[in-house]
Amino acid sequence: MTLPAATIDRSCGISGCEADWLSSQRHEVDDDIVAFNSYAMARGWGDGLPLIPPTEARVQDFLVKGGRFPDELIAALPPLRAECTVEKIAINAVMAGCEGEAMPLLCAAIEAMADPAFDLAGLNATTGSVVPAVIVNGPIRNRLDIPYQAGCLGGVAGPAVAIGRAIRLIMRNVAGQLIGSTSQSVYGTPGRVAGILFGEWEERSPWPPLAERRGIKGNAVTVYGAMGTANICDVVADSAEGFLDIIAKSMAYPGANGFLTSSAFAETLCAMNPIWAEVVAKSFPDMADVQAYIWDKCALPIDWWRPEYREPIEALGRIKPDGRVHLVPTPDDVLVMVAGGEGGLHGAMLHSWGTCLTVTRPIGDA
Repeated sequence: MTLPAATIDRSCGISGCEADWLSSQRHEVDDDIVAFNSYAMARGWGDGLPLIPPTEARVQDFLVKGGRFPDELIAALPPLRAECTVEKIAINAVMAGCEGEAMPLLCAAIEAMADPAFDLAGLNATTGSVVPAVIVNGPIRNRLDIPYQAGCLGGVAGPAVAIGRAIRLIMRNVAGQLIGSTSQSVYGTPGRVAGILFGEWEERSPWPPLAERRGIKGNAVTVYGAMGTANICDVVADSAEGFLDIIAKSMAYPGANGFLTSSAFAETLCAMNPIWAEVVAKSFPDMADVQAYIWDKCALPIDWWRPEYREPIEALGRIKPDGRVHLVPTPDDVLVMVAGGEGGLHGAMLHSWGTCLTVTRPIGDA
């Protein structure tokens, strides 16, 4: 069977044809995977990995399982300000190999990214390597098999990879994010293909879940503008202060986006493994105290920068009386969650980018 797919026609390229992008055209697709992939790549719909042909039967099945009406508008996505409907989400999700049960999560994530506070327009266009990291809380983690234990940031086989990829295809095919044209990213990141999508290991967290601390209990999605992921390794620390010190001091390096003189604010995110979290919570049962400790240690002396940096940093009011510059403005800008394996030697840090502010949204039922 074939489907007149509601996907943007890019055959003419970007210059001079934005109107074609904004008014989605429909195309019949071939159910032969080789033929469809050749067709899709020629039109600029693909990411370089094989795509599943979005036949009428597949898309309709996805919509039925997702429990949403196809013409429902979820958001208008920059840079093209294109309307992202449920049908467009379904088509790109089918191409990514995603199952219909993920529709509520996909819709919530897109809604969160479209929040003006998240600055998706800037994120999609920047020279940086930023990608929305999607963090999932609530029982839906297990229902959709979202990884939150060992290997949660990549390498675990399962539906999360397809869900993350579906979001990335939506950014490409609906929002219109294209490297070298609407996006000026100097390096990009592997996360712009499969996304960064993982859950919090709530059952092993000594603190309330991230989304709950941000005002939403139960099933929720948090989107965070991440400059990729980086490992924090420690084989010596055996105390709460020791673990928090290595986390904070690892985060504070001069080239981190949070220290840019062009940025008035920033956030930072730490994923703490459950072994470290258990030790830390014995001394810091209140998450606010964990954030305050990391914030205090996550700073550098102004002397670490060359003299030409001092004036613009000082103009932003970021040099404290003790001569230090903090990575983020306040302890509330330090996001901490529990995820990862039980090896106990590693944490993960995800630095934020530019003007993105983290947004959390509830995930509705299918």
